[in-house]
Amino acid sequence: MDVAWLEDFLALVDLGHFSRAAEQRCITQPAFSRRVRALEEWVGTSLFTRDVLPVTLTPAGERFRPVAEETLRRLYQGREAAREAGRMAAATVRFASTQTLSVSFFPNWLKAVESFERVQATVNLTAAHMAACEQMMLRGEAQFLLCHDHPSTTHMLASDQFRSLRLGTDLLLPVSAPRPDGTGPLFALPGTPKAPLPLLTYTGESGLGRILAGARAVERSEASLKPVFASHLTSVLIAMARDARGVTWAPMSVVADDLERGRLMRAGGADGDIPIEIRLYRPRARQSPAAERLWSLVAGRDWDAQAGCVGSLSCRVDSKTERPPEGKLS
Repeated sequence: MDVAWLEDFLALVDLGHFSRAAEQRCITQPAFSRRVRALEEWVGTSLFTRDVLPVTLTPAGERFRPVAEETLRRLYQGREAAREAGRMAAATVRFASTQTLSVSFFPNWLKAVESFERVQATVNLTAAHMAACEQMMLRGEAQFLLCHDHPSTTHMLASDQFRSLRLGTDLLLPVSAPRPDGTGPLFALPGTPKAPLPLLTYTGESGLGRILAGARAVERSEASLKPVFASHLTSVLIAMARDARGVTWAPMSVVADDLERGRLMRAGGADGDIPIEIRLYRPRARQSPAAERLWSLVAGRDWDAQAGCVGSLSCRVDSKTERPPEGKLS
């Protein structure tokens, strides 16, 4: 049995389409399908129901999924432990982060952490979409994951094998370029069935896209929308919105300056805003001393007490920030 088969299996579980999973795994779809079949032959039963899209797990597949996740996690954690024993990675703390937070939140948050105590390790940050970040955590390639979160969404880290803490809060809200005369948004929700508004939307790999789908943002807004462009990059969708290409949902922590300067406007009322959290995930299993030291440093602080703006520390951090009082995280 090839370890790559388990990675293929989890990629297909996450994406639900052979073509998308093959693309993520950087192989052709026929080759990907053969490897999934090889895994099913090794297990001795079918793991996927293929007569619907997206493909779903059979009962046998549901039973096999946690085994595959745990096997890969332990295998890669074992590799990392061996590397640590050889002093190859003992002084490195590895973060995965969604691309939005890697720019808007992580640098200032790390600066705030180091205002309490200098991090005695090399910090390695890899930015990607949520689906890729999940795979990095499951394979043990990252020790921490920084992402947006919402109670209505599920992901592969929502299990008793991982733990998390809240670092801040944010809002998702619909935005549009202003009208030429600046009197309102060019694309104002809800639109009409005869003239649906152009929608700049997120792809399924995006964590924010999952949140919008789980929170049923479009349905709740009762808007008439027509998707015209999709990307997992928030920065691209915001740039398209500024260019008057349509309406999009974006984090307040990212578009606050655009709203203040009039480059963007709210496309709907505040009652349609979606409160979201910024969370830091880690495996429950013990990690390297450097990673455990960083977690203890972060978990011992009340980040809500640091919140000076939307997104907690995502807007700015005063280099002279005083130590906040000790507190417990929710």
